[in-house]
Amino acid sequence: MSSNSNKNVFGNSLQPCCYKPLTGYFRDGFCRTDASDHGTHVVCARMTAEFLAFTKKKGNDLSTPIAAYNFPGLKPGDQWCLCALRWKEAMVAGAAPPVVLEATDIKILEYIDLKELVKYAWKEPTDDKIKSN
Repeated sequence: MSSNSNKNVFGNSLQPCCYKPLTGYFRDGFCRTDASDHGTHVVCARMTAEFLAFTKKKGNDLSTPIAAYNFPGLKPGDQWCLCALRWKEAMVAGAAPPVVLEATDIKILEYIDLKELVKYAWKEPTDDKIKSN
């Protein structure tokens, strides 16, 4: 594991991304990485229909359940650890999903500048009527 694997983009303790569905390269709920993770799954992103369609077109269908891997398929609103370069590719294409910065590993800063990443920060709705949960 990288020496910064437990730090988020602000240098604080990495927060969990999601336990249901269970995400992360290590399937522990955290977007952390090590040398065996060739995709660098460090971005905690909140799925959107636009991003799910984008990644499916790129050959990575995250919305279809795969029982053999106990993968339920993702839907808009789910949080999932994404590969650094796939998120960056989506950003360039205008399809990047919002990012949960506190749950995104500091390693992403090797790929994306923090000022750019902050533009995509997920903000929880404050009005109870518009919260999805």
